[in-house]
Amino acid sequence: MRATIYEGNKTFSVVNKEIAIPKEGEVRIKVAYSGVCGTDVHIYHGMMDKRVNIPETIGHEMSGEVDAFGEGVTGYEIGDKVVVRPLDDRGIKPSDKEFNHICENLKFIGIDSPGSMQQYWNVPSFTLHKLKAETDLKLAALIEPLSVAVHDVRLSELKPGETVVVLGGGPIGLLVAIVAKDIGANVIISEVNPVRINKAKELGFDTVSPLDSDLVQYVKNKTEERLADVVFEVAGVQPALDIMTEVAGIRGRIVMVAIHGEPKPVNLFKFFWKELKLIGARVYEKEDYEKSIQLITNNQLPFEDLITDVQPLTNIQQVFENIDKNPDGLKVLMDCQQ
Repeated sequence: MRATIYEGNKTFSVVNKEIAIPKEGEVRIKVAYSGVCGTDVHIYHGMMDKRVNIPETIGHEMSGEVDAFGEGVTGYEIGDKVVVRPLDDRGIKPSDKEFNHICENLKFIGIDSPGSMQQYWNVPSFTLHKLKAETDLKLAALIEPLSVAVHDVRLSELKPGETVVVLGGGPIGLLVAIVAKDIGANVIISEVNPVRINKAKELGFDTVSPLDSDLVQYVKNKTEERLADVVFEVAGVQPALDIMTEVAGIRGRIVMVAIHGEPKPVNLFKFFWKELKLIGARVYEKEDYEKSIQLITNNQLPFEDLITDVQPLTNIQQVFENIDKNPDGLKVLMDCQQ
């Protein structure tokens, strides 16, 4: 089979290797598609070299079919369509309070162990979610990032009719916006990239650039000055942290979606003044995956519009180089059987 290998120094190779027999408790997946996410790009840039076991196959957004299974695996048949929830929680401890998705010794499959950017992939069977036979595997490759959005929105306790401001209109920001709108919220997206602004508008979202407009006043005008009930910080930059407490209304909830690796200034006075809530959100839980599968299977939301390119697995080096040259795209999928 073909597998891609991250070798460090912005370099991927494509190698031929033997197809591995699944061990006890494992399932071998014939990978259909593997999406490229921001974490994969960080790995490409060398930002996670201390964590990734170089040389390594990366990738965790995927879809595929069951190809074989090891001893002790039940509930699956050859050909079943599946996705992987790439969290290895076998190191959970009592102090983790049974929150498996954020346990102290959590291992993220595709970062801490081999990932999906290969033709066949062996994973623990407990990571699998079965799909309906009619599921489009190209759309199913979006289930992992969609589950991030579903988790974020669920933790926000969003209600129909509330106003949402999404700070950042990249792939996760748009998925958050789609999920929030599906619940019945009034969604405003704040984004500075003209290409992504146009994409958000094409998807029917009220979209504004904070470089061209006063975002706080814009939201006031849309809400009779009540401002936002929920703010999702997805941009991961200081200006978003500065504005999130301004654009949130009284008793607003702010969900921290972006990952900030270093301490950043935040206006804590606004939390006192407006009784705001700050909610941390990390990856997803099983119920978020099941909800995402339902949304994809229903095929009523514009997920396909987020896929901007599909490339054969053998083009992996070019794909990452192109993402660097053209960061305007949304979701690139690797066709793992080409």
